[in-house]
Amino acid sequence: MFPLNHEISLIKATALRCLSLSLLVSSINVATAQPEDSIVHIDPPNWWVGMHNKQIELLLNADNLAFPITEYDIKLSGKQVKIESVTVPESSQYLLINLAISQAAPAQTLTFSLTHPNSHKVQVTYELLARAEGSAKRVGFNAKDVIYLIAPDRFANGDPSNDSVDSMLETVNRDDKGGRHGGDIQGMIDHLEYIADMGFTQIWTMPLLENDMERYSYHGYSTTDFFQIDPRFGSNSLYKAFVSQAREQGIGVIKDVILNHMGSNHPWMSNMPAVDWINHGTEFVPTTHTREALHDPHGVQSDIDDFARGWFVDTMPDMNQQNPHMATYLTQYAIWWVEYAGLSGLRVDTYSYSDKAFLSAWTQAVMAEYPNLNIVGEEWSVNPAITAYWQAGSPRYDDYQSALPSVMDFPLQVALGQALVDEDTWATGLRKIYDSLASDFLYGDPYNLVVFADNHDMNRIMPQLNNDETKFMMAMKFLLTTRGIPQIFYGTEFGMTDNGGGDHGLLRADFPGGWQGDRVNAFTGKGLDSQQQRIQQTLRKLLNWRKQTPAITEGKLTQYAPRDGIYVYFRHIDTHAKKQTIMVVLNKNSNNIDLSLTRFSQMLPLENSSATLVDIESNASFRLDQSLTLDANSVSIFELQPSAPTSNTNK
Repeated sequence: MFPLNHEISLIKATALRCLSLSLLVSSINVATAQPEDSIVHIDPPNWWVGMHNKQIELLLNADNLAFPITEYDIKLSGKQVKIESVTVPESSQYLLINLAISQAAPAQTLTFSLTHPNSHKVQVTYELLARAEGSAKRVGFNAKDVIYLIAPDRFANGDPSNDSVDSMLETVNRDDKGGRHGGDIQGMIDHLEYIADMGFTQIWTMPLLENDMERYSYHGYSTTDFFQIDPRFGSNSLYKAFVSQAREQGIGVIKDVILNHMGSNHPWMSNMPAVDWINHGTEFVPTTHTREALHDPHGVQSDIDDFARGWFVDTMPDMNQQNPHMATYLTQYAIWWVEYAGLSGLRVDTYSYSDKAFLSAWTQAVMAEYPNLNIVGEEWSVNPAITAYWQAGSPRYDDYQSALPSVMDFPLQVALGQALVDEDTWATGLRKIYDSLASDFLYGDPYNLVVFADNHDMNRIMPQLNNDETKFMMAMKFLLTTRGIPQIFYGTEFGMTDNGGGDHGLLRADFPGGWQGDRVNAFTGKGLDSQQQRIQQTLRKLLNWRKQTPAITEGKLTQYAPRDGIYVYFRHIDTHAKKQTIMVVLNKNSNNIDLSLTRFSQMLPLENSSATLVDIESNASFRLDQSLTLDANSVSIFELQPSAPTSNTNK
C-alpha cells in the first residue's frame, strides 16, 4: 500500500491531523542539519493487534527529510512484530514497509529507526492498538433495518464555525445550488433523536472524507485524503462520536467508500508513488460507462479496458487497482474505517468500475475481518443479470468469486416507477414489479438487496410520480413491505420534491429546519403543509410498525401475478418461535374494488371460519369468506389473525 503524498504546510498538517497521521521525526546525532518538526506521513495512521490478516503494509511519505527516504536503512523496535519486507517504489519520496504482526503481539507503540549512510538518523513511532471487544463479530445492516440516506452538507448545520476553512479551496455559499451549504457531522448528531423517532435504524451518509476541490466539493466523491474527515464536516474524532451516539439511539452507520476514483487535487496527482498508480497518468481519458462489456460473450478486451480503466469524469482520476500496492492501500483504508469508527457496513460507489479481480480480493479480505458485516455495491444497471453477478452466492456464467453480500436493486427501482405511472396491460404497469421480483432466482440472496425508490443521483420519487401523493404513498408502502433492505433518501419521509430535471444540486436540497432562520422545520413539523404532515406521520407509524413485524423483517415473500390492476403479495414467517402472515394489496384502479380471497387459498386458511384479516392502519377486520373492500389507488396492508377479534369485524 502507498501513502498519501500531502503537499501541505506544516501549520495546516499539525492543525488538521488529529490522529497523528503526520508523525514527528526527531533528529539524533545529525550530520546534516534537520529540523525537529520534519514530517514523515504514514498510511494507515495506525493499526490494531488481533486482526485476521496478520500483515499490514505501511506507506511512508517524506518530502522534508535531509535525504530521500528510500536511502535510509530501517530497523524496528517492537514486541512480536517484525519487518517482513521493504519496497522502494519509483518515487524516492515514498517507502513501503510490510509488517508481520504475531497473534501474540500486544498493543504497543512501535519505533522505526531510520539511518542514512551519511549518519543522519530519525525515529518514527507507530501505534498498534487493541481492538474493541467483539469488533470482529459485529453484525452489519440487514433486512430488519431501514436505511436513511443523508447528504451531510444539505442536512443540518450544527457548527457554523467550520462552514469555511482557510486551508480549503471552496468556501460556503448556500445560494449556489452546486456549492457548499454548511451541513456537517454535528448537524447529524443534533438530529439523531428525530431519525430514531421516525423509525430509521441505519444511516448511510454520502462521503465525508476530505475533498479539497475548487467546485462541487460538497458531495464528497472526489477524495483528496482517504484517512481524514473533511474539516468542513468536522474531524475524525467527531465522526467516531457520531457513530457512537447513533448506536446509543439504536442506529448503525454505513460509510460510503470509493475504490474506483479520487479527486484530481489529490497530492498523488503531482507525485505518484508509482508510474502506474493512476490509469492514464495525469491525462483525462473518460470511461465508456459500458458495464455490459464485462459480461459480453461476444466482446473484446479493449472494450473492457475502456470501461474499467477510464476516468469517471475529468475531476475524478481512475485509480489502478491492478497495482498490488494500490490494491492493498484501498483494502486497508476500508478496514481501517470500519475498525476505527465502529461501522455497521459499507456502501461501495461505482462498484463495477474497479478492476474485477481486485473486487474479488477486496470483498474477501474485508469479509474475512468481519464475517457478519454487510457491504452493498452500487451497480447501476436495470438488467438484474448484471446486478446479480456481483452478489455472493449468485449463479454465474463463469468461475468468478465474489464475497459482496449485497447490491443496490436498481432493476426494482425502475420497475416501481413504471408500475405506478404506466397503464396496466398484460405486460406493463404492475406487471413490471412482478417481473422484477420473478427474476430473484438470479441473486445469491434477494432478501439482502437494498431496495429504494430514489437516491442522491436521481430525481426524487415524488416528481418521478408526477407529484401525486396517492402514488407516492403506494410506492412507500410497497418499499417498506417487499423483500430486501429499504433505503429512504433524506426528506422523502415528508414528500420532499424537486423540479424533476435531475439537477443534483436541486434534488439534494437543504433539509428544512437544518439552518438557523429556516421558515420551515421538518424536524419539528413547523411550517410543513398538510400533505407533508400527513406523509410524515404515516411513514413514522409504518416505519415503527415494520420494526416490530417479523414477517416483514425476517419472512419470505410470495407474490401473485397482477390481475385487473391489482397486485397481491404475502410476507410470512413460520418458525417455532415466530408465526405471522402479512397480506399486501396494491389497487391501481381509480375506483373502489371488492376483492375475493378465493384465489389466495395457498396463503390464507379459507376453511378457518374464525380467521380474519386486520387492516394495520384502520384496524378493520375481514372474515376470509368475504371480499376485501379496497380503496381506489391504494395499498392495503393486512395481518392474518387465526382467531377473530371480539369487535370491529366487518360482516
